[in-house]
Amino acid sequence: MDRIIIFDTTLRDGEQAPGASLNQKEKLEIAFSLEKLGVDVIEAGFPVSSPGDFEAVEMVARNIKGSRICALARAIPKDIDIAYQATKKARQSRIHVFLATSKIHMRYKLKKAEDEILRLAVSSIKYARNLCDDIEFSPEDASRTEEAFLYRVVAAVIKAGARTVNIPDTVGYAEPYGYGGLIRALRENVPNINQAVISVHGHNDLGLAVANSLAAVKNGARQVECTINGIGERAGNASMEELVMALKVRQDYFGVTTSIKTKEIYRTSRLVSKLTGFVVAPNKAIVGLNAFRHESGIHQDGVLKKRSTYEIIKAEDVGFKVEGLVLGKHSGRHAFLARLKTLGYKLDEKDIDEAFKRFKILADKKKQVFDEDLVTIVQEEIGSNALEVWKLEAFEINSKSNSVPQAKIILKSSGKIFEADSGGDGPVDACYKAIEKITRLKCQLLDYGIQSVSRGEDALGEVSLKLRSKTKEAMGRASSTDIIEASIKAYLQAVNKIAG
Repeated sequence: MDRIIIFDTTLRDGEQAPGASLNQKEKLEIAFSLEKLGVDVIEAGFPVSSPGDFEAVEMVARNIKGSRICALARAIPKDIDIAYQATKKARQSRIHVFLATSKIHMRYKLKKAEDEILRLAVSSIKYARNLCDDIEFSPEDASRTEEAFLYRVVAAVIKAGARTVNIPDTVGYAEPYGYGGLIRALRENVPNINQAVISVHGHNDLGLAVANSLAAVKNGARQVECTINGIGERAGNASMEELVMALKVRQDYFGVTTSIKTKEIYRTSRLVSKLTGFVVAPNKAIVGLNAFRHESGIHQDGVLKKRSTYEIIKAEDVGFKVEGLVLGKHSGRHAFLARLKTLGYKLDEKDIDEAFKRFKILADKKKQVFDEDLVTIVQEEIGSNALEVWKLEAFEINSKSNSVPQAKIILKSSGKIFEADSGGDGPVDACYKAIEKITRLKCQLLDYGIQSVSRGEDALGEVSLKLRSKTKEAMGRASSTDIIEASIKAYLQAVNKIAG
């Protein structure tokens, strides 16, 4: 049975989603999770874009052993050189070169004719092959490229040494029948197509990224480029979890397999959601909180009698079910570490110490500590190494009906204590206005949401928000049994990203 290569671009295309900026430690943590998930190729970044991105790609390349590490480059020597330098320490490496081929891109963006584009594509692949054996080429905006020219470009880059040819639907313009037909047409009209793997890269502007990718697989594509939770530019990319489970559940139709360890899907989804600040919608396929819940009486009756009546996927097959109550206030460090190991986490000593402290504080507040609580603690600890320009020391709220809520906020920065009072339209607004007085950073609250992490009346509440200050946007996310405290910490996390 054919195997589909899973190419994950969460750390590159996924991170390009506005507000999804990750620090180096967060990128490495996601890379480790992708490796454990069984991803074949990890596109770690676009190293020429910034020194920080170069360092992050290089760090991933040094540390990941089980997945091939890929770096993106434009079709120019400088980009290719930097991509090579960033990935050369990887056990397995790839350089991914891209160049636009559609008429609209050639005319308005590149201002080049077809023959010049063809020459640049070939020369860039030959240049890259002198540095690295594994080269992938993407004719950007392939789904809007004239087919005859696309055939010429694909044939030429394969002859020049490209091992993988990716056919990106860059702006999400394609539909399944046409996209599948394009892959089939490439196989029929490019004489040397069997010398390379055909890859696809879908965007979700019309909500068709997964459907398009599956149609491409049915017509001969053998690599699929995707992201965890479908994050990415604009409306996002094809969702890995949806693609993988569609191929697994409907193996009778597609006749292919993947290397993905599906029981790691939910944990990886949760990690990416936590670190990027993008909340997974409850109705999201595969990883949404409602994906395996049944409220209809008819459905409940059917599931109790035979799960397969209304479930085509077992929740445990994607790692969704956790073991309920596990620890309490009297639990020790050994039990804490054992539970983290069972949940799939391996932390360094510093992070273990901080996570255990947070666990004991939480255990004093809650009667029961659930796996969901532990996952939240660990993932917040993983993401807590961003520069803390401002840190919450204390807060006080005075709120009652028919009066303006008042908040007093005390923050710490560079060893000094700052405090301010403010009123507001509700206690959270009062807190944010007091923080603005201290930080002197005027921010617009673009988005704010609350959800329960675990269960019970003392459940952790998780706040996620997005701020804008001038031209910079940042997301913040924090949890606490006190929703006001969670709101303040989430706000400060976003402020620290903007200020840092």
